[in-house]
Amino acid sequence: MMRIVSIIAIGSLLPACVAVGDEPMQGEPVFKEKAIGEGGQCEADPARELVGKTASSDLGSKVLTATGAEVLRWLPPDSAATMDYRPDRVSVTYDRAMVVTAIRCG
Repeated sequence: MMRIVSIIAIGSLLPACVAVGDEPMQGEPVFKEKAIGEGGQCEADPARELVGKTASSDLGSKVLTATGAEVLRWLPPDSAATMDYRPDRVSVTYDRAMVVTAIRCG
């Protein structure tokens, strides 16, 4: 019985956390979906020369610049990755010695 009363009491306080009278945000949303081919389209071939280099934040910047992708995903050894396809993403796989083994779009 005490547990039910506690749940009801907590539930009645939640609406107090909501701001009343806030105006909706104007302008474009922060996250905007893009049509395929509308900028940010990844192309891996220009980054092939970076395979075999040591993984680092500088290398990540070079990969983004070379591929034209907007999203960089690092894939360490023995890690799982989602299989969803994103035309604006580049995935960089590296081994235990931090050496880049593959650069792929999607």
